[in-house]
Amino acid sequence: MAIREVLKMGDPRLLEPARPVADFASIELAQLVVDMHDTMRALDGAGLAAPQIGVGLQVVIFEVNANPRYPDAENVPYTVLINPRLTPLSDALEAGWEGCLSVPGMRGLVPRHTDLRYQGFDAAGQPIDRSVSGFHARVVQHEVDHLHGILYPMRILDLRDFGFTETLFPGQNLQDD
Repeated sequence: MAIREVLKMGDPRLLEPARPVADFASIELAQLVVDMHDTMRALDGAGLAAPQIGVGLQVVIFEVNANPRYPDAENVPYTVLINPRLTPLSDALEAGWEGCLSVPGMRGLVPRHTDLRYQGFDAAGQPIDRSVSGFHARVVQHEVDHLHGILYPMRILDLRDFGFTETLFPGQNLQDD
């Protein structure tokens, strides 16, 4: 178990596409998932992708459960999602404020699909197939973007909707995702 350093925007490893996981029984995968969990929890994150800690594999984790940083967000169950595939269930998009542990201290308004199906595997190689909406869908899209070398600022349509959290939301105790 270890809390790993999170790479920051500008590190070229964050821009590289991640490789699919081939061996679900490996000790390395099990340790990666534990380290990601410990890192996400230590930083009060809503999610974390393996490339954010310098591991180029298609592994993301996410969870929101009474997180003080997201008081209005619905609960999102703890999920380990490996080799994910996303399918939008409608053309509807909604803009929402996002932050990221790899882009500390900043927020941006990002359009995301409101309804989404995600498929992949859990840490044991068992299939996952869920249809979700709202904040759950946003979190999944944000984390899976990391697997394709995409950071949320790349999705912002108008850079006037991007800035330092303390300036955009004075007096609010918002941290990075």
